[in-house]
Amino acid sequence: MPDQPLLTAVDEEDKDPGPRKTFWEHVEDLRKVLVRSAIVIGIAFVVCIFLDKQLVRILEYPLRNIDKFMGPPNQVAFHFGQTVLGPYEVNPKDFPLLGERKGTTAFRLGTARIGEEDVVVLKPIPPEEGADSGTRVHLHNIAPADGFLIAFKVAIYASIVVSSPFWIYFIASFVLPALHIHERKILYQWLGWGTFLFMSGVLLTYFILLPLALHASVKYSEMLGFSASMWKADDYIGFVTKFVLGMGIGFQFPVVILILVKLGFVTHHTLIKYRRHVIVLCFILGAVLTTPEVITQVAMAVPLWLLYEISIIIAWYWDRQKRKAEAAAA
Repeated sequence: MPDQPLLTAVDEEDKDPGPRKTFWEHVEDLRKVLVRSAIVIGIAFVVCIFLDKQLVRILEYPLRNIDKFMGPPNQVAFHFGQTVLGPYEVNPKDFPLLGERKGTTAFRLGTARIGEEDVVVLKPIPPEEGADSGTRVHLHNIAPADGFLIAFKVAIYASIVVSSPFWIYFIASFVLPALHIHERKILYQWLGWGTFLFMSGVLLTYFILLPLALHASVKYSEMLGFSASMWKADDYIGFVTKFVLGMGIGFQFPVVILILVKLGFVTHHTLIKYRRHVIVLCFILGAVLTTPEVITQVAMAVPLWLLYEISIIIAWYWDRQKRKAEAAAA
């Protein structure tokens, strides 16, 4: 984190001279920022509508890798035309066709003529041809309007993310002229750390926490005796987007804490004193920023708690450097 004071005296040459704008001129500038932001989001939305299929595939990545860290069970899936049955968990001893194969094996259902009878035959499908058959959970739409609603929801989420460099630039062009040059440099540093932590939270969730949480959800359902092979597509997409964005926002937690440390509102002693309260707060944030079930709440609360511990170490280091500087100046 940047080891500079947030509030400092600004030299005369550090100021940006210029005529002051009236209140209504500021309102007009803000209106332009909002209109431009809405336009770029709208353009991105139109583009994303045509890329919905690819975007959904991206959101399905954690589902396709649900057994990435736990090891896949022995399963079989059957393809009949465009229909996929399964996968079903089987004992290799009861299904000799599996041989030494691990994970999910796909078979093509067909028929063959033997004498005067037609019999069903199974032909193994190479992994590169039956990649989707390894998915233990299939997404389904169960209402007539679900397809349209999901397409709209995915496009709007994606358009906000894709167009973010533009609308962030528009907002910055409105805010930065009000700041001095020194204040802008400090703001850039903290925004850089905030962006880094946000992306860290998103990537950690997408590649690690989501597959683990989805795997645990499936196993828990099976333990209770329920089938977990079919989920509503709308519920799954809402779950993934809320969890990923919630974790990204939650990872801003240390930025807020360290800003308070820099402003002098708290010290590392204060952070240590209220550690137990913050642990409870982490679970509350996990409940608010993710979905209302224990697995994802714990998956979010633990990284937040670890980031809080790192914040304590950074605050202690800053205090130690400050005391050394004061002792050297004395």
